[in-house]
Amino acid sequence: MKLSRVRLFIPFLCVCVLSIAILAGCRPRKSSGTRYDFKGKVVSVEKDKQQVTVAHDEIKGYMPAMVMPFKLKEAWPLEILAPGDVITAALVVDGGSSWLEEVTVRQESIDAAAGTTSDNEVKPGADVPNYGLVNQDSKPIKLHDYHGKALLLTFIYTRCPLPDYCDLMSNNFAQVDEELQKQGEIYQRTHLLSISIDPAYDTPQVLRSYGAAHTGRYSDETFAHWEFASGTKDQVKGIAQFFGLRYYEGGDQIIHGLRTVIITPEGKVFKVYRSNDWKPAEAASELVKALQATTTK
Repeated sequence: MKLSRVRLFIPFLCVCVLSIAILAGCRPRKSSGTRYDFKGKVVSVEKDKQQVTVAHDEIKGYMPAMVMPFKLKEAWPLEILAPGDVITAALVVDGGSSWLEEVTVRQESIDAAAGTTSDNEVKPGADVPNYGLVNQDSKPIKLHDYHGKALLLTFIYTRCPLPDYCDLMSNNFAQVDEELQKQGEIYQRTHLLSISIDPAYDTPQVLRSYGAAHTGRYSDETFAHWEFASGTKDQVKGIAQFFGLRYYEGGDQIIHGLRTVIITPEGKVFKVYRSNDWKPAEAASELVKALQATTTK
């Protein structure tokens, strides 16, 4: 090969190699975790949470068709998604997290208002009514029973299939419970309460078994500091609506949002977490602040 041709060929070869490298680098990498084919129709879009609620088809090998909120791995679909759009994606479940990735969108015309909702937004300082429930020992309880203590309250149900919803809330509560045990007097002046929104299935016996497994004390658990409760459908609906929690039944599953609340020893709302991004150390610290706010008055 003549020298002039070699000089022309080498730059051309470098450009080709560089182009291949760039294309390879731009190709999205699949996440680790178990992957499921996913298809459904968008019900609502929450950009601030990078989340969509989808009425999805059966996810073979994982869950039946229902309506559920899902996190998106990438934010770009939120700019174009609207209620009524049909999406396909990969649902990835990896340990305690799940999300949608590789999203494709088929846009449909629909009245956007059909996908909007209006939550009751309870404000800090609001008086919490004396709602009645039944705990894991089949004992009637009322929220005013906890006056004098800072109360951390959340909503769960034991059959919840997504690891970053109810199970995450219970795991977080277990960490809060463990952290407060180290604080002596603070432990005695605080209380945790997990309320099931599935009273038909989550009987006191089911809640006792579920709760003891999450505390890790099993048959030795007394539930003196962390209780699990439910009630009639109307009882649960009343307390859930007060805190702005929306939920409804979809077959054997329940479609729901999230609410975790700190209540002062005087029975007033101190702080409301509306998603699953709060941390156990933060909640434990806020419980202490709720106690301090009461004692300094």
